[in-house]
Amino acid sequence: MKMIIIYDNEVFKKDFGLKSDWGFACLIEKKNDTILFDTGAKGEILINNMSRLNINPSDITKIVISHQHWDHNGGLESLVPYVKDIELYHLSYENPSDNFISIFPDIPQKISENVWTTGLLKGTVDEQSLVLKGEKGWYVLTGCSHPSIEKILKVAKKIGNIVGIIGGFHGFNKFKLIEDLDFICPCHCTSHKKDLEKTFPSKSSACGVGKTLDI
Repeated sequence: MKMIIIYDNEVFKKDFGLKSDWGFACLIEKKNDTILFDTGAKGEILINNMSRLNINPSDITKIVISHQHWDHNGGLESLVPYVKDIELYHLSYENPSDNFISIFPDIPQKISENVWTTGLLKGTVDEQSLVLKGEKGWYVLTGCSHPSIEKILKVAKKIGNIVGIIGGFHGFNKFKLIEDLDFICPCHCTSHKKDLEKTFPSKSSACGVGKTLDI
């Protein structure tokens, strides 16, 4: 399974015409599915970055929106011309387009082979995360972690043995909770990114547009 960061506050892969912006999106490529997790803030930047990374939006088979904030669902409309009858897992009861099959994941559920959603988690902002099975264990993919890393991990650990976490950590600073993980990649919306990198230098990986992770 491959994960590609296609929208983030920073650019990881330089000199490819990739653009950074406040927001987040990650593409998950697997044998029978191409899943887009979040869409960033601006459609033109999302489409530009996908083009520069040789990603065809028409290959997307499922879309998951972590939460209903503009910097995570703002690029969704730009994908409408490229997709038809694909599943959209989101926390809004309104379907933004007839091109989507709208699904409201209120509980943890499998959405593809080795890919689960935590379902709706209550917080200052309601949110869902993904839990992905890699070769060495399960990885959590977060949007902003508004419900808290602690709550997300509690649910994720019921799905499988968690070895890593990628995405936004929000204001998370209870570092002891993740000291047993093998891999962390703090991205967009992480207040203590430098502290995380300093505390876990051997297992912390830089994020940014163009970053590719093979799990």
